Amino acid sequence: MPSPANQDKQDTLLELLLKKDEAGMRYLFDHYGGALNNIIGRIVTEPQICEEVLQDVLLRIWENADSYEPGKSRLFTWMARIARNAAIDRVRSKGYRQNGKTDGIDAIVVNHTTLSETMPVEHIGLAKLLDALDNNYRSIIDLLYFKDYTQAETAEALDLPLGTVKTRSRRALQKLRELLKNELIILLVIALF
Repeated sequence: MPSPANQDKQDTLLELLLKKDEAGMRYLFDHYGGALNNIIGRIVTEPQICEEVLQDVLLRIWENADSYEPGKSRLFTWMARIARNAAIDRVRSKGYRQNGKTDGIDAIVVNHTTLSETMPVEHIGLAKLLDALDNNYRSIIDLLYFKDYTQAETAEALDLPLGTVKTRSRRALQKLRELLKNELIILLVIALF
């Protein structure tokens, strides 16, 4: 249940948005822009694109305030859902994926600390596990899971038949599963002693 102060802020914002008062946009940005930006930033990692998505979200909220239904959710929950969906849409867009296709797996695995909110990737040993894969499997995993290629796009990029990509990706995942299982067994043995 929102505090009375938060409820008052939301009521004020909704009233301004419904009137299409310009002060509503300033109020929205001043009071909710940071929180919405944080939601978007968890999904969209590039700051410039994150700002673009935030601007789109603020505009959507402004234009669609009349579609908000107070009986279904709090105003902030409604706005947060718009922000999250917009961020996911941007990440799934072909243009965004094309930009990511230029990064190598080493840059993603070693330098990308935002894949987990709680722990950097290098601390969980993902780079070590991927190094254990054959290059044919590693390149497929890189494209499919780190660069968000489809299987067809991966087949085209690697100049392989689609069936080969499917088979190799399945085998790579089996190998990773086996490696993770072995790591878990080692951790359990260490924990027992």
